[in-house]
Amino acid sequence: MHGPAMSGWLLVALCVATGAYCLLRMRSGSEQARRAAGSEAVMGFGMAVMAVPAAAAAPPAWGWAVFAAVFGGAALRALWLARTDAHHLHHLVGSAAMVYMAVTMAPAGAHTGHAAHTAGGVPLVTGALLAYFAVYVLRAGVRLMPAQAGAGGSSGGGWGARPELALACRLSMGLGMLAMLVTL
Repeated sequence: MHGPAMSGWLLVALCVATGAYCLLRMRSGSEQARRAAGSEAVMGFGMAVMAVPAAAAAPPAWGWAVFAAVFGGAALRALWLARTDAHHLHHLVGSAAMVYMAVTMAPAGAHTGHAAHTAGGVPLVTGALLAYFAVYVLRAGVRLMPAQAGAGGSSGGGWGARPELALACRLSMGLGMLAMLVTL
């Protein structure tokens, strides 16, 4: 990732923690909830790897192709799962954004020579992704606000079954995606 090393490492820590929590969420809930948590865990850990500051550990030139392939596969899986759960459409957009960033961040020699790949990506695509994730983060933040002052309490069932934590997990990944797109 481009940008200051400290913010890169903070983003790595956020994404690792989010991915780890998503793994915990896979232990509870319905099959559909476990699938969503698994997709989010892959996204969290993948974002963590891509967010490592380039000065600390620049991936090899072929590494970006691996990122693109992994998230391309995740996008296809999300497309398939979106038939039964609309939440996977968000996973599709997130995976497509990761493919876009991997292609954009690849060294100049790894591209096929197309002029469309610039240092910051294609401005229209980057802007559309920024707008999508900004709206997603704002919506998730609003949904995290309690409906009434006394509406605290735990839903029981342990850490994995708490819907507010799952939403906070998604919010943090959305913020991470915004940070990665801004530093593109």
